Amino acid sequence: MRAFVLHGPGDGAVVDAAPPAAGPGEAVVDVARVGLCGTDVELYSGELQYLRDGRARFPVRPGHEWSGRVAAVGTGADPGWVGRRVTGDTMLGCRGPACRRCRGGRQHLCEDREEVGIRGRPGALAAQLAVPAWSLHALPDPVDDTMGALVEPGGNALRAARAAVAAAGDRVLVAGPGTIGLLTAMFARRAGAEVHVLGRDPASLEFAASLGFDRCWTAKTLPPIRYDAVVDASNAESLPARAVELVEPGGRVVFIGLAGTPSLLDTRALALKDATAVGVLSASPGLAETITAYAEGSVDPRPLVAATVGLEAVAGVLSGTRPQGAGAGPKVHVSPGAPGAPEGRG
Repeated sequence: MRAFVLHGPGDGAVVDAAPPAAGPGEAVVDVARVGLCGTDVELYSGELQYLRDGRARFPVRPGHEWSGRVAAVGTGADPGWVGRRVTGDTMLGCRGPACRRCRGGRQHLCEDREEVGIRGRPGALAAQLAVPAWSLHALPDPVDDTMGALVEPGGNALRAARAAVAAAGDRVLVAGPGTIGLLTAMFARRAGAEVHVLGRDPASLEFAASLGFDRCWTAKTLPPIRYDAVVDASNAESLPARAVELVEPGGRVVFIGLAGTPSLLDTRALALKDATAVGVLSASPGLAETITAYAEGSVDPRPLVAATVGLEAVAGVLSGTRPQGAGAGPKVHVSPGAPGAPEGRG
């Protein structure tokens, strides 16, 4: 089968790879769509922290935001999965009886976890993907392939909005109008909050406005008000401290964006505001509710997808090339089954 593999920083290729076999308890999925995200970009550039500390290493096949249809299952897996449209968890805990995190329902925080497309398990940038059957989530008919590949970022965003305790009448600021930030804004709006969006790029703020967010600001235009909750979905090292400045006393600050360098935060400012700070790592606990929100139509993530390309275009996208004819959204999807010959490394 065709698969996209990273052999080193900036060294990606579409290669011929052996298709996976379903091991005990596993399912093999025919991949329909894969989303490219910032983690994949950092894998491509070699800047991902996991590469620096040894938790991930080359070669690696990226792709952890995906949807598809189950083609086969191994021994011990429910044969009822075969033929079903699915997406799956990225964080795969060891599920061992001695693991307190897995036993406590926090398998996404397991010290020995695998992460699809990042560490320990090949990702979805291929015709087929093998994953544990327990990690699958069925997709109902209203959730198409595009939406299915947006469940993983949606689960992160849902958890960020939930951590903000966004509710009717709350004023919530989302900093960083990328995919996660915009999805967080959508989930906060779903909860009835008054949503504000903070960004730097006029084009991204214009796109946010096209989604119905009419309170979009830059640092210069941000009104002199405080927010019941501030969600930092950016990669700017200065934003965590700024978020604490902007939150209302007694409010909540949610950190889901990651900067490339350490962020400095004066905890005295947090304590003197009696504010609550929450970090969000994974979509895992939010996947099921995200699927429900997509199915019922209360959140529609599809406008975020600017283009869908084949495997041969992945290296260019990860290096920063915008696909020709792409729309204004922040997300690029890949259709691994799209025709095209394997390309050389680039």
